[in-house]
Amino acid sequence: MNLTRKIRMPVDILMTILSVILMGGNYLFPTDIVHEILGAALFILWAVHINLNRRWYSAIFKGKYNPYRIMQTFINCSILICTVFLMISGIILSNHLFIFLGISSGLGFARIAHLLASHWYYLFMSMHIGLHVGMIANKIKQKKNAGNDSLLTKNENLEEESNSKKAVRRIIFRILLALACLYGIYAFIIRGVWKYLFLQQQFFFFDLERGYILFAVDYISIIILFATLSHLLAVCLKKKC
Repeated sequence: MNLTRKIRMPVDILMTILSVILMGGNYLFPTDIVHEILGAALFILWAVHINLNRRWYSAIFKGKYNPYRIMQTFINCSILICTVFLMISGIILSNHLFIFLGISSGLGFARIAHLLASHWYYLFMSMHIGLHVGMIANKIKQKKNAGNDSLLTKNENLEEESNSKKAVRRIIFRILLALACLYGIYAFIIRGVWKYLFLQQQFFFFDLERGYILFAVDYISIIILFATLSHLLAVCLKKKC
């Protein structure tokens, strides 16, 4: 159990990083085999992720469903469905790793499926992150409180000062988060992500003029946007439970 807790977060972080990189398609690499290798690595990490969370999947048909659990199940199952389509379409489109399978048909379907599934996957992955933001924040808060307990017992005046600093940090954080979300909306539109989600554009376009750094900033801001929306919705649903 302790080992599971230790490796769960590093696995999730690595999966998120790979997802951002892979959203750039083959444009980020000198050859498409790099994209295939990273894609295969992501699927392996997904297998690890599912194994780490096997208890949740085994209990999916058990117990009662409240609004929050419905939302959580919908997001998690949607990610899994997108992952399956990404894996199948990726194998069909492979020019290197899976070429030994000799698959020569279904390329048109695979291209569209890969484009569609990758962007819906990214969206649901961002929302999935939002579901766990509260849990991560609570763990960090508990560690900080544990470290500050000894100091507070020595000087009670530190408690009032600490609370005021926390309030200032909280306000600054919320302002920065709001700005990041606003930029996320801009990035979502300027990158044409909504077009890929509804197949208004069937070929991926990488804006070389904006460069690779802005690409990463844009897609990370999109994660922040949908993770924040998911988190806020989850908080509201939990209050109704």
